[in-house]
Amino acid sequence: MATFVYEALNAAGKPQKGSVEAASSEEAIQRIKGQQLFPTSVREQKGKKKEEDGGKVKKKDKKGITIGFGGVSTKLLTVFTRQLSTLQDAGLPLLRSLKILEEQQKPGKLKSVLGGVAEEVEGGSSLSEAMGKFPKAFDRLYVKMVAAGEVGGVLDIILQRLSEFMEKAQKLKMKIIGAMVYPAVVIFVALAIVTGIMLLIIPKFEEIFADFGVPLPALTRFLINTSRWVAGREIGQQVPGVVWVFVTPVVVFFLIKLARKSPLGRAVFDTLLLWTPIFGPLVKKTVIARFTRTLGTLVNAGVPILEAILITRDTAGNYVFEKALTKVHDSIREGETFAGPLRESKTCDAIVVNMIDVGEETGEMDAMLLKIADNYDEEVDVAVASLVKLIEPLLVVVLGGIVGTIVVSMFLPLVAMIESLQKGGAV
Repeated sequence: MATFVYEALNAAGKPQKGSVEAASSEEAIQRIKGQQLFPTSVREQKGKKKEEDGGKVKKKDKKGITIGFGGVSTKLLTVFTRQLSTLQDAGLPLLRSLKILEEQQKPGKLKSVLGGVAEEVEGGSSLSEAMGKFPKAFDRLYVKMVAAGEVGGVLDIILQRLSEFMEKAQKLKMKIIGAMVYPAVVIFVALAIVTGIMLLIIPKFEEIFADFGVPLPALTRFLINTSRWVAGREIGQQVPGVVWVFVTPVVVFFLIKLARKSPLGRAVFDTLLLWTPIFGPLVKKTVIARFTRTLGTLVNAGVPILEAILITRDTAGNYVFEKALTKVHDSIREGETFAGPLRESKTCDAIVVNMIDVGEETGEMDAMLLKIADNYDEEVDVAVASLVKLIEPLLVVVLGGIVGTIVVSMFLPLVAMIESLQKGGAV
């Protein structure tokens, strides 16, 4: 008989630790489940091996110190997950699979991470425990799903589902980023061109107008004053306006990131973002698609519902939805429904709440959540396409208005000069 150390969740979703005596890990898992616990980690307790040499104890050398690495791209991690699933499905031992995948990686952070994970597994840790020591590469959702796959003996299937989840999440993210690239580039180029006109063209016209001594219209004077501010030619001006034009967006971006680090700032920003006229509905659909797919995947993998909700809450990405999921967690812990607090929070559409309600009643919560996610993925696609179609004409109108204003401002004094010359010639 061997001693197995375990970590598990009780019926209330609270973590517990302990040990059991069993002949194998499968028997240990069954004994733990017999105690009304859901095991998340089970490993054999091994005694410390010592080698004595002349009365001195020699310690086993380690290959290196395990440290955390970050910056592993989602694309590489997705490919690794799918490859590991394939190798496990083929029946290869876990340690050998990890070493094979480590060897085929190009030098970089993922290769270093896989080396550390392989060392931990070789030292007796489970795969989920080993991955948990690299939180910047393997997040909490990833580790918990792997743990569920290990306990259920379906690691290959869970890894396949996890890779599919990551691929769909990355695809959704890239669609939104791709939709924003075009307007961002157009706005930047337009800003650079207008700044160039202010710095190079407007001063030339200002000199011409000064030579002729023609009274300038209010619009022209405003444009000339703006040109002076951009070039830093105003009296007492220390910093040219062109610096503020390009620095202000960067400063605003970092101020928003800094504000979101505080609970109050994050709550205010995320709430206002959902109420934004054009982008609010898109953000809402994106968050719903993300949290339903995450929760559906976790429940389908066998993670306890309370733990799955907490993981989903931590990865939702929006304060309003995190608060709603916290209420859902408390409701389920007290024996109430999932749909009730979600309906009261008014964060989701009625169709989402009703589908979750049906999923609770039929016992197919995971399938219903994944259907909601698929539906909202399609709605996000439509919303992104509509947003792009809306932004393009808006940009044309705005840029046309800016250019038209500059042209009119410069030609009004020229018209006045021509009229003055004509009157002088007639006299």
